[in-house]
Amino acid sequence: MPRTDETHLDDLRDAYRDNDTAEGVTPPRRRKRREPQLAAELKPLEFLRYCWRQLTSMRTALFLLMLLAVAAVPGSTFPQQNNNPTAVAQWEVDHPTAYPWVERLQGFHVYSSVWFSAVYLLLFISLVGCVLPRAGVHLRALRSRPPRTPSRLERLPEHRGSTVGSTPEEVLDAARTVLAKRHFRVDRREGSVAAEKGHHRESGNLLFHLSLVGLLLSVASSSLFSYSGQRLVTVGGTMVGTTFDSFSGGVGTSEDDVPPFTLSLDSMDVSFEAQQTSQIGEPRTFAANVTLTDEPGATAKKETIKVNHPAKVGQTQISLSGNGYAPVIVVRDGKGDVVADGPTPFLPQTANYDSTGVVKVPDAVDANGAPVQLAVQGVFLPTATTDAAGTPVSKFPDTVNPVLIAKVWTGDLGIDSGVAQNVYTLDTSAMTQVVGDDGQAVALQMRPGTTVQLPNGLGSVEFQGIERFASLDVRSTPGQSAALVFALLATLGLILSLFLPRRRVWVKAVRSGESGAAGTVVTVGGLARGNDAGLAEEVDGVLARLREVLGEPEPPGESPADPPVGDHEPSVHAPEETP
Repeated sequence: MPRTDETHLDDLRDAYRDNDTAEGVTPPRRRKRREPQLAAELKPLEFLRYCWRQLTSMRTALFLLMLLAVAAVPGSTFPQQNNNPTAVAQWEVDHPTAYPWVERLQGFHVYSSVWFSAVYLLLFISLVGCVLPRAGVHLRALRSRPPRTPSRLERLPEHRGSTVGSTPEEVLDAARTVLAKRHFRVDRREGSVAAEKGHHRESGNLLFHLSLVGLLLSVASSSLFSYSGQRLVTVGGTMVGTTFDSFSGGVGTSEDDVPPFTLSLDSMDVSFEAQQTSQIGEPRTFAANVTLTDEPGATAKKETIKVNHPAKVGQTQISLSGNGYAPVIVVRDGKGDVVADGPTPFLPQTANYDSTGVVKVPDAVDANGAPVQLAVQGVFLPTATTDAAGTPVSKFPDTVNPVLIAKVWTGDLGIDSGVAQNVYTLDTSAMTQVVGDDGQAVALQMRPGTTVQLPNGLGSVEFQGIERFASLDVRSTPGQSAALVFALLATLGLILSLFLPRRRVWVKAVRSGESGAAGTVVTVGGLARGNDAGLAEEVDGVLARLREVLGEPEPPGESPADPPVGDHEPSVHAPEETP
């Protein structure tokens, strides 16, 4: 069996070479095998330059922009501490094992985390390092002359030729005028005119990227220095700029940065559609009349806060975000003492303002003087009726038939535990519902002016009347206006970079070489950057307008000077100056 391994092939080659040498044949010269050479080791400064070039490339900027979008996903997945600390605390209760790991990875502080800030900062540096050098090159290109005229315009993608009776000087003067009126930058040269337009296509590209940098700065300033606080105020109540029901701020802000204003809610103007069946119950008027003092000692002023019409204290806006009803409930204990009195906000749950709320009484006594904690939990219906299942509901958001339906609880309210509670909800896990002498749970159904006595000597509940409340949002976003301006500029730059064509046109005039003939041979050539469907029309328009200015009639049947089919030199592009 013949050998076919590599050793056998080497033996055959050696025998062939020995045979040729014996016959006087010089064996072929063997090439020396080049050893692979390793690249020279970069010096520290060269390595830094290499890293800078990679960071400031457009490819890296696009990658970092995509990475920033991905890095923002956890911010919408996990509740954020500065926006919703209550949800973070609840997440810790629901996920006791995963919470420590998410906290270590700064999942509840995503937008101020180290890794998100690093991506954001790298993207900013990449865009600045990419755009600023291009801006300098572009400014030099704007001041430079149009490129020189190619020697053979017939080799350009679009070219036209014609013969006119004017002299070359007259043709070139007319060409300069025509091209200038068509918004070209014109340069008169020896025997030709060079023109160029569309530089603002690159201006739009730079404007887009510079606006993107400005947008990043605006968003960063908004994230660092903005704040938002919410407060619910009943008619006749007052709020100051340092007290909020909830507050969220950027890394560089706190409640101390809110102006020390004072606001009193004088009245609410709210009305609803009651005529048109298709829109019945829709709000028609929604305004809060307030007295506002910008700072202690300042003159108070009257303001009307409406939707999309906030009051302003410096750069801080006070907006109206909601409204509702606050039934005035008076609770007396077993000794007849008033232990709760005043309007209690009930939060709307439906479009017809079916509202829920609770009155908590931690310091009451029964008829025997024993301490007891009470809670009145109820539903307020502005226009009470019943649905098909017999459940009480409201059929209209205004107070046409107001009814308060409530239950009474006794037990531990949990106030003494030191844990913050939501004043609009009631934890009944350590409480017992009050029952009457018949053994049935007490259900209060009251209209304004109604008083109900509670069993077991617990006292009484009185429904005195109805007030309104307003939900106010105090907000400052310092980068908001700048972000809008930069977004509009970025849109403008994108439009310019997409729809503004970059074109170059040359006009060459040579005296006719035919014997006994007077006139000038005019050649117009055009070149565009990339595909430009309007280039041919541009060249045709320049030639037609040139003949019109020179007073030359359009020769019948004249066609563009395209090269003949067959063997001919291929068209080439004129050299472009790299901006």
